Amino acid sequence: MGSSGPRERRLAYFAWAAVCLIWGTTYLGIRITLETIPPWLMSGMRWIIAGTLLGGYLLARGERLPSTRAWRGIVFLGVTLLVLGNGGVVWAEQYVPSGLAAVIVAASPFWMAGVEAFRPDGEKLTLRTIAGLVVGFCGILLLVWPDLIHGTASGRGFLAGVIALQIACVGWSIGSSYSRRHARTENIFMITAAQMLAGGVMMLALGLVQGESRSLHFSARTAAALTYLSTVGALGGFVAYTYALRHLPVALVSLYAYINPVIAVALGVTFMAEPFNSRMAAAVALVFAGIAIIGRPRDANEPVADATPEQEPSDGPVVRAANATGSR
Repeated sequence: MGSSGPRERRLAYFAWAAVCLIWGTTYLGIRITLETIPPWLMSGMRWIIAGTLLGGYLLARGERLPSTRAWRGIVFLGVTLLVLGNGGVVWAEQYVPSGLAAVIVAASPFWMAGVEAFRPDGEKLTLRTIAGLVVGFCGILLLVWPDLIHGTASGRGFLAGVIALQIACVGWSIGSSYSRRHARTENIFMITAAQMLAGGVMMLALGLVQGESRSLHFSARTAAALTYLSTVGALGGFVAYTYALRHLPVALVSLYAYINPVIAVALGVTFMAEPFNSRMAAAVALVFAGIAIIGRPRDANEPVADATPEQEPSDGPVVRAANATGSR
């Protein structure tokens, strides 16, 4: 974080609040669009619109297109961050209430910790991180346990949705890990616009191949939700997040990962009559507890699970938490 004056810090706090609100509402927006728009076509249209708007604005300002060598990474990130990461969330919300989807996606730091641990240059698991993973996993298990036991048709759909959300978290974690290590000399906004377009085209093609166009139609409600997701949700949230990261401590900015699910659950219960009972509340509490354990800054003397004398601590899990959940 660079030096910031009082005005920049005030604006940064407003930006952080906007991130909490905007990314907390996107889950409800996704749920509404699915009323008439199939998941892959909706995702493809959303990110193509967002990428075109952002890329067009940057080109009008004189920014250059990404270099040829950057496109392999752009396509990879389009697959991991958008097709798997975002597309998995959208597909899952056909079966999982939007609020619970937000809670499960908030567990992305668990997967990021695992992805980093397997990288030669990544941060190794500490005993505390492992404890956080176990606690968070117990929350997910408590959430799906009745459906694992009873195996009804609706339960199987819910379970499939939870699995899709875990795949989404893995894809987002792999993409986030890759993005921090590659194409660092490129313009981040232009790279993001290219990722949006690449991911959007792939998801649109996937929807067309699956025949989703046969069930595609728009209502005023779903068109408004798609417009919101493509502009405020995708572009507004990203710009606010970037500004907040530039002027506020990463540990503070990363707290949005705790607030988004609370907003999403409240909106889902209020506007979509989504269920939320005591078992779900206990599961949410366990997931948040696991995130809190993992997200606490590492002590310099904290033991690493498979440490060797040469290993040194890296930037810590709080930085990963800020990058792991991203725009939905």
